[in-house]
Amino acid sequence: MIEGPKSYLIDMDGVLVTGGTPIPGANEFIARLRESGAKFLVLTNNSRYTPGDLAFRLNGVGLDISADCIFTSAMATGRFLAAQRPGGTAYVIGESGLTWALHSNGYVITERDPDYVVLGEATNYSLEQLTFATRLVAGGARFIATNPDPMGPAEGGIVPACGAVAALIERASGISAFFVGKPNPLMLRLALNSIGAHSESTVMVGDRMDTDIIGGVQTGMETILVLSGVTTRENVGRYPYQPSRIVSSVADIVP
Repeated sequence: MIEGPKSYLIDMDGVLVTGGTPIPGANEFIARLRESGAKFLVLTNNSRYTPGDLAFRLNGVGLDISADCIFTSAMATGRFLAAQRPGGTAYVIGESGLTWALHSNGYVITERDPDYVVLGEATNYSLEQLTFATRLVAGGARFIATNPDPMGPAEGGIVPACGAVAALIERASGISAFFVGKPNPLMLRLALNSIGAHSESTVMVGDRMDTDIIGGVQTGMETILVLSGVTTRENVGRYPYQPSRIVSSVADIVP
């Protein structure tokens, strides 16, 4: 029997913030978690930023969340690679959050005969980089991508994200990528391990059925869908898996 308060894995975008604006009640929800003694991590598939960068941004909009409470797909990727091939090498397309995570896990970043090609989120993907990565993958480098998200929000509309760019390399090289981030239960397991939590006593809170909720279901966790992000109540019934609970926002969750 697992005693004590439940632990929480909490998606960030659409759950705690929308763009640069906090969801009403989000800070109070975090305060309730702390008051109850619950362990928690804020999860994001965005690999561009380090936990420190994200904590600074969240603090700037009034959310009291420290860097040690944030877990990114880049961190999950670094830990996965360190477990698979300790002290390996990688050609990386991504930003500081990804390079930091790989260096922190003992990886060397190189263009010369790397063990892996690792693709993450970036504001500017160059054709030169993608061509070089494609040739490396076709030549035998293992292909890893931080997350399968095909698009992301930006000022003025959507932009292609890691999953869409990975598809280009996959089609050109004929080799499929291994995606580490949500909905892969691997990321959720790594997050659980980092706070010493068990899936049977942990709640996954998210706004997306196709990443957060399915990831939680496949990991054996209780799941809470919040309607403050991209999913509407009307769309939930289309999925063959269902959340344990549906609430309007994290303001309605009492640990």
